[in-house]
Amino acid sequence: MTVIFSNPAVSIATADDIPAVKDLLNSAYRGEGSKQGWTTEADLIEGDVRTDEQNLQKVIQQPGSVLLKYINEHGQLIGCVNLQQHGNRIYLGMFSVSPKLQGGGIGKQLLKASEEHAHHLQCSSIYMRVVSVRSELIDWYKRHGYADTGRRDPFEDDGTSGRHMQKLEFMVMEKQLTGNKN
Repeated sequence: MTVIFSNPAVSIATADDIPAVKDLLNSAYRGEGSKQGWTTEADLIEGDVRTDEQNLQKVIQQPGSVLLKYINEHGQLIGCVNLQQHGNRIYLGMFSVSPKLQGGGIGKQLLKASEEHAHHLQCSSIYMRVVSVRSELIDWYKRHGYADTGRRDPFEDDGTSGRHMQKLEFMVMEKQLTGNKN
C-alpha cells in the first residue's frame, strides 16, 4: 500500500529527480546563494557542496529509505526530505526548501508529509540530527513538536561536504507521534 499525501505537491522522488535534489540541497545549505534563506550552514562550513549524486543514489536505494519531493505549480522541485525507517522510528534528514521560498509554509508541509509517512509505517516517532549551534532552526523544530533528547553526536568532516570552520556537533531531536502503538 502506497502512502497518499494530503498535499498533492508532495510525492516520492525517483532516481530521475537526483540532479534536482542535489542542486536544491547544495543551494539550501552551502555557498553564498544559501544565505538568501535562514537555514544556511555557509557560515559554519566552507564550500558549495552538501551532497553529490552518488550519495543521493545510495540514499534512494537504501532499504527503508524514501526521499520526498515538493513540486511547485511550474513542475520545479523546491523542497525535499529523506525519511529512513529504523525499527518503529523514522529518521528525518536532508530536509530542505529553496532558500528564496523559505518561510512560506513549504517546510511545514514537508514535515506533515513526513508524519503521514511515519503513520503509514506505524512508527511511533520521528527523530533528526541538527547542528547544535543552529538555535533558530532548533527553535523552529521545537515549535513543531520536536524535543531535545539530550543526545549529542559528533559532526566530523567527511571530505565531501565542506571543511568545518569551527568544531560542530549534532543535537538529536525527536517528536513522539500520537495514534501509533509501537
